[in-house]
Amino acid sequence: MEDVLAVYELVYDQDYPVVCMDESCKQLIGDVEEPIACAPGRPERIDHEYVRNGVAEIFLEVEPLTGKRHVEASEHRMKKDWAQWVKAMLDERYPNAVKVRLVMDNLNTHSLSSLYEAFEPREARHLAERLDIHYTPKHGSWLNMAEIELSALNGQCLDRRIPTFDLIQDYISAWENDRNNRQAKINWQFTNSKARTKLQHLYPNL
Repeated sequence: MEDVLAVYELVYDQDYPVVCMDESCKQLIGDVEEPIACAPGRPERIDHEYVRNGVAEIFLEVEPLTGKRHVEASEHRMKKDWAQWVKAMLDERYPNAVKVRLVMDNLNTHSLSSLYEAFEPREARHLAERLDIHYTPKHGSWLNMAEIELSALNGQCLDRRIPTFDLIQDYISAWENDRNNRQAKINWQFTNSKARTKLQHLYPNL
């Protein structure tokens, strides 16, 4: 916990940006019957029956100090999907960074071994050397600021039936552009100092 909180207290450094990453899934759901459009004094009416069209995996990264984020949907949740995400992050979104300080949950796909599964050893090693990974502790995923962004994404964009993969891509792309244009930042206030006071039960009695 203290390792992650210490990273959040670092001053902004464009050569070593702090990036929080998380992922979630969204079931693709279509309508069996066309919804009845809203009218004056009457809300839109949607039939309870629906059809399942699969699941999309949502990958999200956010740089809290700059208000910059990137979101994409994937049709799979595999090690190679995470590895491709990391490569695009380093090569396209942070090409000039010496290292990216990456905060994320300790999921089974979130490991350097995923890079070696997806790429040749030389390429995998090159990518790994540009990562400074900080894992949130077990049962401590709330320490990952990317969860705040995922909550905003779910509440503002994905809180409806979305039938196709292409449509969910369009939705999250529009949401991402709006958030980035507004430079919506995260005002994180939970520090190590506060943790040592409020979470004393996590510390040994000396």
